[in-house]
Amino acid sequence: MDRLPLSQPWLSLVGIGEDGLEGLTPAARSLIADAEVLVGGARHLAKVPDQMTTRAERLTWPTPLTALIETIMRLRGRRVCVLATGDPLCYGAGVTLARHVPREETLILPALSAFSLACARLGWPLAETETLTLHGRPLELLHPFVQPGARLLILAHDAATPAQVARLLVDRGYGESRMVALAHMGGPQESRLEGTAGDWPEPPVPDFHTLAVACQASPEAPPRPRVPGLPDEAFVHDGQMTKREVRAITLAKLGPTPGARLWDVGAGCGSISVEWMRAAARAPAWAIEPKAERRQAITANASALGTPRLKIVAGRAPEALADLPAPDAVFVGGGLSTVGLVEACLAALAPGGRLVANAVTLEGEAKLAALQAEHGGELVRLAVSRAEAVGPYRGWRTAMPVTQWSLMA
Repeated sequence: MDRLPLSQPWLSLVGIGEDGLEGLTPAARSLIADAEVLVGGARHLAKVPDQMTTRAERLTWPTPLTALIETIMRLRGRRVCVLATGDPLCYGAGVTLARHVPREETLILPALSAFSLACARLGWPLAETETLTLHGRPLELLHPFVQPGARLLILAHDAATPAQVARLLVDRGYGESRMVALAHMGGPQESRLEGTAGDWPEPPVPDFHTLAVACQASPEAPPRPRVPGLPDEAFVHDGQMTKREVRAITLAKLGPTPGARLWDVGAGCGSISVEWMRAAARAPAWAIEPKAERRQAITANASALGTPRLKIVAGRAPEALADLPAPDAVFVGGGLSTVGLVEACLAALAPGGRLVANAVTLEGEAKLAALQAEHGGELVRLAVSRAEAVGPYRGWRTAMPVTQWSLMA
């Protein structure tokens, strides 16, 4: 069969809603009718009558979707049309395909996304609403978004998602939060189920739905802002951790930004890497820690604080760093005396990357002073005092000062 020149799009992604072909533009219908290969989920393909695509081979998405990429790339140059729900680039198939197919070879015609439809049903401004998905993702990813007054729109994984979200909200002290499950929006089977997290009715809801949450915190709900500097008691730890005030300053120096990669070397309980991932969207982190009991604490903290995708590396630096992706930022919280550790971190840093190292011992301070003399950067001493009871009175109790060296590559 003749193939299209790769200078023009051969792959089209057409967003389709619950109203099926009726909601499509003439251009979108033409792409479907002219396709040699039509790809989609079973429910997408069911909306397209056979007589409309008599020449087309039909392929149903496998699980996972990535398994289809190789098949689609073998069809390169033929007229391939992929059907996706709503906006293909809004947590849809288009996101995966865009990583493999050059943009100039692709034509995308989106329909209304589930988020746009949900906002229309609820009267919520989309720009003031957090949008996320739990489809095929850990429930714990929700934690950073649960904030007083926040409005959340969540693509559900299945019918069990609302009850799971409700339990998480109750456990966080957000039991009064209003929840609305919006199913099959825009189609003849559209429905909604409302309640609060604390009394969510748990009747069956369709697998295919969007969950809206208006977060309402109780007075007892502990604050968990995404700004770095969570209370020390928010973490499981053995006492060896970067304390709250120093942690906030350390993260300010590390500068988390969307997509940036962090190495947390000698991670301890993982407080730095956890807060890094909370502070910036899609900012991965690797927590390198040789002690098994501390790796268990990192796992617990990552789950409880909404960063279950934190990558935990068992081993001692610098050997454990060998196969890791190059970092945009490195924090050295332990192991400063290890020969070659800091040098390996500096060599791995991406251009413009940041390195921050903290020390509390005289030996560690001397090491940082030598590093600053050799490489430059900034050397500061941080001291924190807290008012505590001294008999019937109060006085300042000073924590051990922290010497901090920071450098931009």
